[in-house]
Amino acid sequence: MNLNQQRKTLDCSHLLQVPPKASPFFSGKHKQIHPTLHSFFHAPRGGSVEESFVRVSMAGGKAKKEKVKQQHMPYQGGISFHKSKGQHILKNPLLVDSIVQKAGVKSTDVVLEIGPGTGNLTKKLLEAGKKVIAVEIDPRMVLELQRRFQDTPHSNHLTVIQGDVLKTELPYFDICVANIPYQISSPLTFKLLSHQPAFRAAIIMFQREFAMRLVAQPGDKLYCRLTVNTQLHARVFHLLKVGRNNFRPPPKVDSSVVRIEPRKPRIEVKQKEWDGFLRICFNRKNKTLGSIFRQKSVISLLEKNYRTVRALELGQEDSVKEVETKMDFSSFGDDQGMEMDDDGDGDEMEVEDGEADEVQSEFKDKVLGVLKEGDFEEKRSSKLTLQEFLYLLSLFNKAGIHFS
Repeated sequence: MNLNQQRKTLDCSHLLQVPPKASPFFSGKHKQIHPTLHSFFHAPRGGSVEESFVRVSMAGGKAKKEKVKQQHMPYQGGISFHKSKGQHILKNPLLVDSIVQKAGVKSTDVVLEIGPGTGNLTKKLLEAGKKVIAVEIDPRMVLELQRRFQDTPHSNHLTVIQGDVLKTELPYFDICVANIPYQISSPLTFKLLSHQPAFRAAIIMFQREFAMRLVAQPGDKLYCRLTVNTQLHARVFHLLKVGRNNFRPPPKVDSSVVRIEPRKPRIEVKQKEWDGFLRICFNRKNKTLGSIFRQKSVISLLEKNYRTVRALELGQEDSVKEVETKMDFSSFGDDQGMEMDDDGDGDEMEVEDGEADEVQSEFKDKVLGVLKEGDFEEKRSSKLTLQEFLYLLSLFNKAGIHFS
C-alpha cells in the first residue's frame, strides 16, 4: 500500500472514542491537524511507520501516546525487510563504492555475492567484474534482482541462485563480497575457508564485535578460539567500520568490513584434532595451561584416548573394544559459543587431590612433562600465538597424546 492509500484508508475512530471537538488529533480553534497525524501523513517514502505512527488512548481524561511497533520495515519498492532474518540493506552509495574499491575486484573476476538483497552492491560489482553469482535465500529479493537487471547490459553477467548459502554447493569464484545476516557469521566463515579451489579474498560485513574477534592478536581481550581457528586458515584484515545508520532498517549494532585471504599454501593439520586441542586450551583461556591440563576431566579423557591409540598401534583389538573411547570435547565449548570463551583470571581449579589420584599418575606426569618441555606450563592461551599453539600440539603428538 502506498502512502496516498494509507492516508485514504486511515481510520482513527477505533483509536479514540471521544467527540470530534475533543479529539486530541486536532488542536486550536480551526481544528488544525495534530502534529502526531501530521508526522504520519508526511512520513518519508521508504521510512519507518514504526517511527511515524502513534496510537492515542484516553487514560483518566488525558490523552496517552503509545508507539505502535511494526515487525517489518517497508521498502520504497514495496518489499518489507525482516529484522528477524537479518535483512539490513546497505543504502549508503559512498559506502558501497568504498567496499567495491577495497575488494580490489578485477575485470576478469567471477564474484560471489552472498545476500544481495535489492541489488545496490550487485550493480557496482557487475560494473567492476566479469560475472556476479548472487546467492539469495529470500524469493522476494530474487524477483527484485531479476526485475532490476533484466533488459540491462549486465543481465547476461548475473546469475542468481535461490537458496540457503550454508546448504548450497558453491561454484568457482575468484572473490567473495557479502553483507550477510549476522547469525550465520561463524558457519559461513568456515564454509568459505574450506572451499576448494581457494579463492583470492572474501570481503564480508560482520557485526563489529565478531569482526574484531577475527582480527584480534594475542593478549587482546577479544582473542579467542574463533580467532585462532580462523587465522590458522587465513590472514584477516580490518578494512572499515560501518555505523548502523548506513542500513535500512538500521541494526542494533555497528558493523565492520573485513578482508579474509586464505593461506597459500595451507597449514597442514588434522582439523578434528586441532579443534579438540583448542577446545581444551580455551575452555579457561586466562588460566595457565598447567592448571587447565591438571583437571581430572581433561587428564581422564586424554588418558583413555592414549590407551586406545596405543592399542591400535600394537594391534590389540581386544584392548580397544574394552576401552570403547570416542573423544568428545563438546563439554569444553560448543561451536555457537566459539567466540565467547571464559574470561576469568584465576588459576584455581576445582580438582581435589583425591579425584586426581584416581587418574594414573604416570600419564598425568607425561602430560605435564610435555608442557614443561616446551615451557608452556605457566603460559596462558589468551597470550599464545598461532605458531605456539601449533608447536605445543606437535609436542603432544610426539609424546603419543592425541585430541581426536
